Amino acid sequence: MHTMNKSVEIQDLGYKDYKQTWDYQEQLFKGILDIKIKNRREETNLITPNYFLFVEHPHVYTLGKSGDMSNLLLSEKQLTEKGATFYKINRGGDITYHGPGQIVGYPILDLDNFFTDIHKYLRLLEEIIILTLAEYSLKAARSKGETGVWLDVGTPFARKICALGVRSSRWVTMHGFALNVNANLGYFDNIVPCGIRGKAVTSLNVELGKKVVDGAEVKEKLLKHFENLFEAELLTKTYIL
Repeated sequence: MHTMNKSVEIQDLGYKDYKQTWDYQEQLFKGILDIKIKNRREETNLITPNYFLFVEHPHVYTLGKSGDMSNLLLSEKQLTEKGATFYKINRGGDITYHGPGQIVGYPILDLDNFFTDIHKYLRLLEEIIILTLAEYSLKAARSKGETGVWLDVGTPFARKICALGVRSSRWVTMHGFALNVNANLGYFDNIVPCGIRGKAVTSLNVELGKKVVDGAEVKEKLLKHFENLFEAELLTKTYIL
């Protein structure tokens, strides 16, 4: 019998190296898995925690398990010149870029505490973004067969504003979404984003015609919609690695 725990600890990691954050995610992820394994083996009923990390990364390209290396259009030397790093990682999806001005959200949840449906989980993450962008009067949507959130879907001007890629094991999730808020879009020119050719990428500040959008305000809106859609109880904690 599993005791459901819908409280989620929110941690804002600030500006952090990708690998450092990935290791930290793995640590939290493994901690939850260990509890679940112990519960199963020893028939205990220990409560599993949930986390939601916010972070902003220095320039980095990451390639998912099913990704194609040819979608990175830079050599190692060019990566160094651009001050960017590259990692092959254990999430789904192809190649993506993270960098300054992008809000990255990593929910590390035990879905046994919410619902056991990974498809629903991905759709709800997209819905959080769609509802947040609606507050800025932008009509965002899903694009059939392509994860993430887009603007002007079905037109020649379709452009992606948020990438999505997750991993799950025993219903525990990691990785998450990357929403372009004040992103330097030039860095997307060095990849075939998510392996999808001929599709543009955009950022919230570009769409709103602003130099800078308030990132803290965007995070508040994201959390509000996360809380509602997941019926979660948010516990805030600022954590410095």
